[in-house]
Amino acid sequence: MKLKHLILCLTLAACVQYTSPERSTWDYYLNGASFMDMTPEAMVAKRPVYLGNGGKLLNTTNVSVKLEYGDKATNDNMVATHYMAELEHDLYDALRAAGVSVERAGTDVVVILVRGAIMKPDIAEISSNGENLLGTVARILRKYNSTYIEIAGYTDAMADQTAAKRMSLDMAERVGVFLSRKEIKPARMFIVGRGSARPIAAQDSVGRLTNRRIELRIAPAR
Repeated sequence: MKLKHLILCLTLAACVQYTSPERSTWDYYLNGASFMDMTPEAMVAKRPVYLGNGGKLLNTTNVSVKLEYGDKATNDNMVATHYMAELEHDLYDALRAAGVSVERAGTDVVVILVRGAIMKPDIAEISSNGENLLGTVARILRKYNSTYIEIAGYTDAMADQTAAKRMSLDMAERVGVFLSRKEIKPARMFIVGRGSARPIAAQDSVGRLTNRRIELRIAPAR
């Protein structure tokens, strides 16, 4: 009887859809996150906070790659390239879904998540599909934990740029809170809302849906 009760509880728990916690608690979940662009200078400045929260820098112990004799910078670049290539492969293999793409930008890996793929159409909340996709992202980010993550929100073209910035930041923070609750340390995160900047599609009826998005840029921590 106890076993049946346990199975029922687990089944019901699996059916409960994710809901973002109260906004008043977001500071708790995002404690240690940086609300700025993830520039090289910002990553260097963040290193003490990152390391102080158990973060690991990328080095030869993280990666099984044969190094050639040479200077440290060359070997470090080889390690980073190999590590991020494996990360890209795992993300690409796991995130084959409409509205999702995985790209390389130098050493970094960028995951583009169209808003409609991860959020409900009528309210600012992560959808059941988004919960599955972001859960997969979190699982892979836990594996590749020697990385920083920039979570950037974008809207389509809006006349009110203040509202666009506010909406895009809400999306980014909401995703950051989700990842934090999935054991991704906020000390790895940079969170920004860029409004309607940097469109990746035309501002027509179809392109607008693409421009409303979250971009996760993942960089090696070194």
